[in-house]
Amino acid sequence: MSVEGFWKVAVATPLGTRHTVLELFTKDGVLQGISRGEKEELVLQDLQVADDRLSWFQSITKPIRMNLVFDVVVDGDEMSGTAKGGPMPPAKVSGRREPATQAA
Repeated sequence: MSVEGFWKVAVATPLGTRHTVLELFTKDGVLQGISRGEKEELVLQDLQVADDRLSWFQSITKPIRMNLVFDVVVDGDEMSGTAKGGPMPPAKVSGRREPATQAA
């Protein structure tokens, strides 16, 4: 299963829904990613793919500083799952793969 491409993602947090565009790509045989959000651009850490499951973490600084751990299931061009950060309850994550020209 390839997860590469541009993904428009929504994370339903207690502070409101946050939107980001993930760019997932392979470089030197290693899956890598960048999250371009409303407030900052982040490198995704420890990207793992197992069957239809994709996981990673990212360290945000805005609106508050915390590490977010994502665990999603990818079904074709759709993803759904959760993001967990600190003592907060898991937030619902949903996303859709977009053509590169529409992802920005």
